[in-house]
Amino acid sequence: MNGERPTVDDLPNVAPDDADMGHPGDDKVRCEACPIRCFIRPGQTGSCDRYGNVDGILMRVDPVVVLTRAIDRGEAVVPFGGGDEEPEVRLIASGAGTTYPDYKPAPFIVSSQVDGVDTITVVTEGIFSYCGVKVKIDTDRHLGDETATISYDGQPVGHVTTTEYGSQMLSIGGVHHLTGLSKHAGLATMRALERLCEKDAVELTVDGGAQVVVRAGSAPVINGVEEQRMRVGCGSATVGMFAGTWHELVDEVVVVDEHITGVLSEHQAGAVLGMRPTGVKIRGRRSTPGRIFNVAGPGTGWGGTTIDDPAEILLPFSPKHAWPGLRLLMTSTTGEDWAYYELDERLHPVPATAPTAVVESVEQIGANCESARCSVVFMAGAGGSLRAGTTRAPVALTRSIHAGETVVTIGGAPVYLWPGGGITVMVDVERVPPGSFGHVPTPAIVAPLEFTVRRDRYLAMGGHDRSIRSVADVLASERVRYVAEQDRYGGTT
Repeated sequence: MNGERPTVDDLPNVAPDDADMGHPGDDKVRCEACPIRCFIRPGQTGSCDRYGNVDGILMRVDPVVVLTRAIDRGEAVVPFGGGDEEPEVRLIASGAGTTYPDYKPAPFIVSSQVDGVDTITVVTEGIFSYCGVKVKIDTDRHLGDETATISYDGQPVGHVTTTEYGSQMLSIGGVHHLTGLSKHAGLATMRALERLCEKDAVELTVDGGAQVVVRAGSAPVINGVEEQRMRVGCGSATVGMFAGTWHELVDEVVVVDEHITGVLSEHQAGAVLGMRPTGVKIRGRRSTPGRIFNVAGPGTGWGGTTIDDPAEILLPFSPKHAWPGLRLLMTSTTGEDWAYYELDERLHPVPATAPTAVVESVEQIGANCESARCSVVFMAGAGGSLRAGTTRAPVALTRSIHAGETVVTIGGAPVYLWPGGGITVMVDVERVPPGSFGHVPTPAIVAPLEFTVRRDRYLAMGGHDRSIRSVADVLASERVRYVAEQDRYGGTT
């Protein structure tokens, strides 16, 4: 990938089933970057679309990425040495290539100074079979039962996991789906993971549930409808937040929620405000006062329930406490669905025109909701021979990471390191530069990985000292692509 060598632009890709693993012939080059070990014809890439044959030379198609803190001049990112002010640069593993199987040193082992300290950054692309993504979808809508199978392109690729506060959670991938099912299921899982990590829109189907289009950083589309809001809180929390406004406007409020439906007059907030009992009765299982469970089944209606008409959950009002003209507001946890009633002489709720102040109070719920969005976190176990590309004593790398001496990043982005054994990490894909994730049709995901450590500690753990290069040498001799460092929501810093 020397800068003077020819570049590769839009070379045709060899499909996984057509990967040439036979005899090389005079015009083919053999790629050793993954277990497929393709023989690649001139002008083509291997089955991973990452390495190509350019005039008989095996080349990584994409240049290695250099992160830079942008100098904002209203123009593109200023490359290293490109102006009077030189931005801070950092070599990352996107486009770096791999040395699998890693008895060989990593593609780039780079020395630099960080705050006056001599450091080493080991830069490599990992091939991950033990990986997947966790998808957080900010919505009340029920997508499917816990453990329900999720399919992509007609193949099982994951499952629904436990719901979190205001969000539905999906688990996609993992070694079982990549390698433990059929060939087609493994390839579908690989494609889904790569597209999710690359922030593409991916349509997923939940068995017995919804169809959902997921794209990192964008609103989910559920059964063809784009979501707008994430709930402000559960029904009980919503009552607590707005009780101070509602108790002066209406006599009763019911906030419909699939998990915890709130009833204002019975709620602790209503009691503190001295609200009068209304005799309202709600279907479901009473928990503590003003908090009702199981008012309806999970669905895509009001508050993540099956309800389209909120009056369905009302039982007859108690004549001991209720009175004609009682003002009742019912709303969902996002304020997108609401209705206003007044009780007639028989104590039946009758739809009525809501006063302006009541309408404005519902609008306040929506104003305090966050926008619905999808978040995707890539999770992988960096073990096996990958560590040998960093050090001759692989367990020393693991221990150094858990001791806080070696910092792990993925595409330059910070990771969460799981406690316990191994190097199990998670990263927000929105902080990783575009084009950083790839695949090999074994099937497995290819992802950038960097280890940064003080030089003396790197040498002490048995690092590949003879392969150390300076940043200046890499920038001068390799094809590089400058990318502005990303903040949490994709902006440049």
